[in-house]
Order: sequence, then structure tokens, then C-alpha cells
Amino acid sequence: MSEFTDAARNLTERLRDLFPATPLQQNAYLSQKYGADIWLKREDLSPVRSYKIRGAFNAMRKVRDTDPDQTLFVAASAGNHAQGVAFNCAHFGVNGVIFMPVTTPRQKVDKTRAFGGVHVEIRLIGDYFDETLQVAKEFCAAEGGHFLAPFDDPDVIEGQASVAVEMMAELPGVPDLVVLPVGGGGLSSGVKRYLEENAPGVPLMLVEPKGGASLSGALKAGEPVTLPWVDSFVDGASVARIGQSTWEVLKDVPPDRVLLVPEDRVCATILEMLNVEGIVLEPAGALSLDVLPTLAADIRGKRVVCVTSGGNFDFERLPEVKERAQRYSGVKKYLILRMPQRPGALRDFLDLLGPDDDIARFEYLKKSARNFGSVLIGIETVAEENFAALFARLDAAEFTYRDITNDQLLAELLI
Repeated sequence: MSEFTDAARNLTERLRDLFPATPLQQNAYLSQKYGADIWLKREDLSPVRSYKIRGAFNAMRKVRDTDPDQTLFVAASAGNHAQGVAFNCAHFGVNGVIFMPVTTPRQKVDKTRAFGGVHVEIRLIGDYFDETLQVAKEFCAAEGGHFLAPFDDPDVIEGQASVAVEMMAELPGVPDLVVLPVGGGGLSSGVKRYLEENAPGVPLMLVEPKGGASLSGALKAGEPVTLPWVDSFVDGASVARIGQSTWEVLKDVPPDRVLLVPEDRVCATILEMLNVEGIVLEPAGALSLDVLPTLAADIRGKRVVCVTSGGNFDFERLPEVKERAQRYSGVKKYLILRMPQRPGALRDFLDLLGPDDDIARFEYLKKSARNFGSVLIGIETVAEENFAALFARLDAAEFTYRDITNDQLLAELLI
């Protein structure tokens, strides 16, 4: 048994003082849908609704074991890492100062405060995470605290490996494939190392959000690179730069074993799991399930484990998630329509709508000419192909229109 395997297994036993092993559940719905034996490792059911509690526990308990006088821990996070650190501060009875961006949703701030109680102080600093992180590190150095990194730390990687320890202990046999998300790389590094040592030959499929593909960028460059821009929608996995420690574990991953997920598509997966299975997943937690259609031909008849890494979903985001899912699936579109300024013109347009077409938004933008005006129209329907028929009728009626659904600039300005 290697030192890493031994440490991961010992840690897993110590975690039982904190919470029971998260369930590994065979999912009948997904198994039937894809003709495979699909299991979900439900990290969304940990006490803080994500796997982050594991790495934070391991890093903190190692400090406490070697330096019991260290009672100040510092972290910077806008989400799951903050909650994991707060929970562990209360567990160990130590003080934590957690820096969060000013823009962090109130729900996440309140949950972090609830987990930490009197042991945690939250400081809202900076509009962007990089600002928050810099202030947190400066404070930590000045006060002599211990900084708890969210992923770029060997102790954190070792802690996240406990996901694989539990998975292999609970699964009735060796998996044919393990699918898990990648953000900074802590979870994927820990699982990869443990499986390589204890189940060699089990393939991994790693999944990144398209707007935060830091591992893909590093694999392409041959070293960690900082992405010039990150889409923060999949906030639990949108990282601008893969960690150095995690890169050392992941640098030999073949590029074709890393899949990218469009942010709008993962919204459809979130809604599917909520409506069909009653499982609440945050965007990062749904990444491993979102790629199943892409893998469908390869996984038929095989045993697949998908790690659902988190369930900290703010239901105030549900309208946005539904909107993005509809746009991705093609059942909702936005048009700018050139509307004649004459009596009956609106009625002529409405008569062209099909029986399943519904106007979700109607807004006059401006009168662009004496006899015409521009109108923003949002239309929902039940099947994507209905739009082809509608556009054909609009063309035949000589209406001038522009589909701006996928025009990012106009959509941000008008929708």
C-alpha cells in the first residue's frame, strides 16, 4: 500500500467523526435512458452539500496535529470552499476568517455564517475573486494564520481522494468509467491518484465548463495558463488557472479525456434532474451528468460512476436556468421584428403564430422609420422544429426579422 493510499484511507475513517459516507446510488432513470449501469456518488448530500468539506478537514486536522497552537485559519471563497472551511472551524473549535467577494449571493454568505457560527468571521472584500484572494493572503501573513487553499494543496488533494475510497468500498465491482468535474483540479487529482494505485485501468472522463476550461488550456500549452476570461455561471468549477499541485497529477491526462460543457446546456441537465429525479444540483454538480448524451454510444452496457459534486443551488437562479435551458434546446427564441406602423399589422403577425407558439416577451424598442418600428419579441414553443415553420410563414408574409437568440452582445443588451 502506498503512502498516498494509506493516508487517504486513514483520512476516510477520521471523516466518520464528521459525517457518514455520502451515498453511492444506482440511478434507474439514467441507467434505462442510456442502457448502462449508472451510479451517482452524491457529494451533494454532504453536510455542506459539496465535497469541499473533505479537503478542508484534512488540511485543517494536519495543521492541528502538528501545531495545536495554531488557532487562526484564513480562506478566500465565493461558495463551497467557504462553507467547508466554516463547518470545520466549528468542528475543531478554531477561529476562521473567510474573505468573500462583495458580489457573493446573500444565500451563500448566510450559509457560511450558519455553518461557522461564533467561530467564523466573514469579510466581504472586492468585486472580483482575485481582489478577495489577495486581501485574504495579506491578512493571513500579517496575522500569522494558516491559509486554507481551495484546491492547490497536497493535503486538500489527499482529502478529496476520500471520495474514491468511499466509492470503491460501496460499488459492487470495478467501474468501467468514472466521470467527474474539474475546476481547480483538487477532486479530479485526488480521485485519479487513488484509482491509479487501487484500480489501475479504470478510465476517467473529466468535464469542464466551456467558459472555464483551465485544464484544457494547460494541456494545450503544456503548463498551467491563466485564462483571459472566465464565465462564472458554473461557479463551482469556473477557475481561471489550474493549480500547480493538481497539474502535476493531471498533466498526463489525454486531451480527448476532457470534455467541455456549454453553460446553457448544463441548465437543461439541472432541470431534468430536478423535475424527473427530485435531485437538486448546482451547475458544477451537474457537469458529470451533462456529458452522458455525448458518451451514450460508448457507455452502453457498462458500469459508470458520475460524481455529483455539489448541490448548493440558489433557487432565485431558477428562472435564469430555465431561460438558458430553453434557449439551448431551441424552444425559445428572441427576434427583433420590423413592424409596419399601420392598423392591423400586429394582428397579421399574431395570425402567423402556430398553435403551440406563445409570446413570452413583447417590447417596442424604437420607431426606426416613419412607417416601421423595431420590436423585441420572445417566443416559446414546445418543439424546436416549430420555429422553422414559423420563420417560413414570416418570410412568405415578407416580415423582416432578425434572430438574436445566440447573439451574445445583443442578448446582453436587450434580453
